[in-house]
Amino acid sequence: MAGSGLAIGWAVWPRATRLNWAAAPGESLINAYLKIGPDGRITVAVAQAEMGQGIWSALAQIIADELGADWQTVGVEPAPLGPDYANPGLTAASAARQSEPLRSLILGAGRRVARFLDFQITGGSNSVRAWEMPLRAAGAAAREMLVKAAARRWQVEWTEVDTAGGFVIYKANRLAFHELMADIDPNDAPVEPTLRSERRLAGQPVLRLDIPAKVDGSARFGIDVRLPNMGFAAIAQGPLGSRPAPLGKVVLPPGVRLVEEESFVACVADNWFAAHKAVTALPIKWQQGKDEAPGPWQIAAVRGALAADGKPFGPTGRVGEVVRDEGDVGAVLKSGVLTVEYSLPFLAHACLEPMTATARVVDDRAEIWAPTQSASLAARAVARALGSDDVIIHPTLIGGGFGRKVEGDACAQAALIARAVGRPVQLIWSREEDFGHDMYRPAAAARLHGKATPAGIQGWNTAIAVPDVGAAFAGRNIGRIAGGPSAGAGAIEGAVELPYAIPNMRVQHCLADCTAPLGFWRSVGHSFTGFIVESFVDELAIAAAVDPASFRLTMLKDKPRHAAVLQAVMEMGGPLGRDDGGSDSPTDPVVGRGLALVESFGSIVAQIAEVEAVPGQRPRVTRVWAAVDCGRVINPDTVVAQIEGGIIYGLSAALFGRIDFAQGAVAQSNFHAYPLVTMADCPEIETRIIASDADPGGIGEPGTPPIAPAVANALFAATGKRWRNLPFFSA
Repeated sequence: MAGSGLAIGWAVWPRATRLNWAAAPGESLINAYLKIGPDGRITVAVAQAEMGQGIWSALAQIIADELGADWQTVGVEPAPLGPDYANPGLTAASAARQSEPLRSLILGAGRRVARFLDFQITGGSNSVRAWEMPLRAAGAAAREMLVKAAARRWQVEWTEVDTAGGFVIYKANRLAFHELMADIDPNDAPVEPTLRSERRLAGQPVLRLDIPAKVDGSARFGIDVRLPNMGFAAIAQGPLGSRPAPLGKVVLPPGVRLVEEESFVACVADNWFAAHKAVTALPIKWQQGKDEAPGPWQIAAVRGALAADGKPFGPTGRVGEVVRDEGDVGAVLKSGVLTVEYSLPFLAHACLEPMTATARVVDDRAEIWAPTQSASLAARAVARALGSDDVIIHPTLIGGGFGRKVEGDACAQAALIARAVGRPVQLIWSREEDFGHDMYRPAAAARLHGKATPAGIQGWNTAIAVPDVGAAFAGRNIGRIAGGPSAGAGAIEGAVELPYAIPNMRVQHCLADCTAPLGFWRSVGHSFTGFIVESFVDELAIAAAVDPASFRLTMLKDKPRHAAVLQAVMEMGGPLGRDDGGSDSPTDPVVGRGLALVESFGSIVAQIAEVEAVPGQRPRVTRVWAAVDCGRVINPDTVVAQIEGGIIYGLSAALFGRIDFAQGAVAQSNFHAYPLVTMADCPEIETRIIASDADPGGIGEPGTPPIAPAVANALFAATGKRWRNLPFFSA
C-alpha cells in the first residue's frame, strides 16, 4: 500500500524494484510513472527537469497517448530520486553509431549503470529520445491492466476492449479509469506491453501543462519557495580560484548573521536585500589558490594549442590527437588550398533566473528545493558538503538552465548556510555573482585547410583547439575516477562526423590548458563546431564559384534527410547572396542572406539568416528561416518554440557574447556588458517541421548551432567581408 492507494508492480521493470513515488489518499499507483486519483485525474511522474522546453508536457503526452487518457485530466509531478527515474539515454549517442547486437548491449549496459547510480539528469536534448519507449511501455502496460479488469467485469474477451478519452470501452459499455481501480490485478501487468499502432495525441499541438501557471503567476520557480522561519542569504565569492581570509570581528547590521566557509562568505537576513547589502559591505580579503588565476592567458593558451598543430606545447607538453584521417589529405592539399582561421570566446549561460536554492537542515537530514537539471548531482553535492547521505531534493521549475543548472554548487552552499544559522535559508546569487562564477563555455580556435571544385570539397584538414569540458565537469562531480583532461573526438563533436561526402578528410583536436571552470552550454561542442564547419563550407563554395546551397546539395546525395531539410529552407528563405534592390546609391541598405546546415543531437536543422547592412551603421539581422527534421514529433508547437528559442539564444552569443578574465575576475558583471537580443531587435523567425518517421531527435539544443554561421555567411553576402571571429560586435 502507498498512502491509502493501491501500489501495483509493473513487470517491465524488475519485480524487486520498490516504488518510492508517493500516492495521496485515494490515489492508485499503477506503476512507477502513473497514478490515478479517485476523481479520474491522471498524474505522470516526470524525471526530467522542466526549464521551458516543454518536457513535462511531452513526456506526459507520450504516456497518456498509450494509456488512452483524456488530456484535460492529465497532470505531472517531478519524480523522486530512484532507479526507476534514472536517465536511460545516457549511452544513446554512442549506441546510435553501432550496429546490432552491439547497439543493444551498449544501451542495456547504460540503463543498468544509470539505474544503479540513480542518475537523473536533463541535458543533451535526450529527454524524448531516452524516455519515449519506456513511457510508451508504461502507458501500454497500464492500459492492458485496465482493459483486463473491465473485461472480467463485462465477461468478454479482453483483446476486444480498448481505451479512449479516459474510459475503457467495449461496444456501448464505458467505464472511467478510476472506477476500475478496485478490480485491477497486479498479475495482469504484461512482461512485454503491446504498443498502439495508431496514436491519437502524438504529433498534436496539445496545450502544454506548464503554460497556464506561468501565465497567471502561480508557477513555482526556485525563488518562489517559502518555508516557515526562512531566512534569505546573499553570497560573496572572490576571483576564480581564490579563498576568503578569516574576517575576524566585524560589525553587522541588526538581524544579520554571518557565515564563513572555505570558498565563500554569506550573510543571512529576513530579506534578501538586507543580506546582499551586508555581504557587499564586508572587508573580505581574497587569497589566490595554487592554480594560476584565469586571465588573458586563457585565450593565449587556446591559440598556442592551435599553433602547436600536433607538436607538444604548454607546461604539460600535451599534443593534439587526430580523431579522423581518411583518404590522402596531404596529396590533395598540395596546391590551390584555402586556409582560414576562426575563433570563439568564453561564454556565460546568462540564465534569467540566477543560481538559487532553498535548504532546511535538521540534525543530519537536508531538504533542498532547487531549480536543478540533476537531482542526483544536487543530492551528491549536498551530501559531500554536509558529510551526510540523508538528502532529499525537491525540484522546481527552472527559469533558464542551458546546462548551468546541472551543477549542484548553489545547493551545497545553501545547505552549509542553513546548517550554520540553524534555520531554513533561501540562497540567491546576485547577477554579478552569477556572471562571475559561472561554469563557462570554453573558448575555441580553429585552422582549416580545404580545396573544392564545383563538384564539392576534395580535401579537408581541420585543427580545433579547445579545453576538455567533459573532464572539467566530471572532475567536479565524480572526482578522481574521472581522470584528467585529454584530447579526443568528444571535445569537438560536430566537426568529426560531417554529413557531406568528402573523400579526403583529417580532423585533429588540440587540447588547450584552462583553469577557468568549464561547463556544458546549450548545444555543447556543436555551439562552436557548427560555426567553424559551416562558415568554412561556405567559403569553399565561394572559392569554387558555386552557389552555397547547390554546393552542399551536391555533397548530400547519400543523405536524403539532410537534403530535404536544406531544400525546404531554400524554399522558405532563398535565394542566397546579396540584394541591393537595384539601387546604385552607396547609402542605401543592402540585404544579404546566408545558409547553414547542422546535425546535432539526432536532429537536422538548416537556417537562412537575412542581414540588412546600412553604411555607417551596425548590420542588423532581420529575418531567419529554419527547417528541422527531428524525427517523430510529439508536440509541434514545442518544436517550433524550441527552435525559436535556440535561434535567439545563439544569436545573442554570436552578436555580443564574450567573457573576459583578469586575475580571476570576470569583466562582464551584468547584462549591460553581456547583452541578450531584445524583443525590439529580435528577427522575424519562420520554422517548418519536416514530416519524418525516424526515431525522435533532440530539439532543445539543435536550433542554436546553425545561427552563428548563417549570420556570418549573410554578413559576407551583404558586406563582402568575412566574419570569422565571434562575437561579431562589441557590447
